[in-house]
Amino acid sequence: MHKSKKKLNNVTAYAMLSPVVILLSVFVIYPFFNALYISFFEWGFYREPVYTGFRNYYLVLSDDKFVNSVWVGLKFVVYVIPVQMVLSFLFAHVIIAMGRRASSFVKTSIYIPTVISGIIAAIIFGIIYNFDGGILNYVTGLFGVEKIAWLSEPKFALLSIVVPAIWLGFGWSSLIMLAGLLDVPESYYEAADLEGANSWKKMIYITIPLMKNVLLYVTVTGFTAALQQLELPLFLTNGGPANTTMMPNLFILNHFRNDLLMGYSIANAMLLFLVIGSISVIIFKILNSEKAIDG
Repeated sequence: MHKSKKKLNNVTAYAMLSPVVILLSVFVIYPFFNALYISFFEWGFYREPVYTGFRNYYLVLSDDKFVNSVWVGLKFVVYVIPVQMVLSFLFAHVIIAMGRRASSFVKTSIYIPTVISGIIAAIIFGIIYNFDGGILNYVTGLFGVEKIAWLSEPKFALLSIVVPAIWLGFGWSSLIMLAGLLDVPESYYEAADLEGANSWKKMIYITIPLMKNVLLYVTVTGFTAALQQLELPLFLTNGGPANTTMMPNLFILNHFRNDLLMGYSIANAMLLFLVIGSISVIIFKILNSEKAIDG
């Protein structure tokens, strides 16, 4: 009876897992390996594929524009993620200090940007950054500052995309931080109070170590999302001026639209996947620990 019950449980488990496995195989695993296969060919819709080995990868790696797009993407990540995490961490503390009704309203309000399409956000901030009738130039003009072409000047263009990116992800990261803070046992803080610890020491020695899993999750997911940002640079600057906002996904999209041979574009995507995977592993190595696993 015991063996038959175990066998029945195994069959039930496999049956429940099979839809997920099938969907992953059809929409993730097969397309990935098929794309990897195509990246070794000169492949087009109207001609026979020609095997070229690693030529596509060589062309991509020797393309200064691709290297620049990855560099721009990494700078974008450095601007967005630390600011977003610090603001989210602080705002989560503010929510905890609020009353129940007020906190419910605030949590709902800050999450609204998360469900807004990136295209809608680009339109909103495009209006804000408009040179002649934009709100931002109107406000800065009240302080005697001359009008600035926020999306056309190289020194401001990337930062102008950073702001809506932080706004879009702020609500999501704040709620994740809030969940992590609420999961920290109150008894730890009470014990720290008895020892005379101030708020700073409690944050350094209790809150942050016990939230290491949350910080790791927010960092990795935020990094991958930021490096793959497409809508904001596409609709706000189209990669300009002078490629200062040419993010990797926009670079790949432009090649895909303009290049009749897809092998080069797919090789771009494979190398971007390698960059994201490698840096994600580094983040895991830096932030991961036994404390993070066991917490």
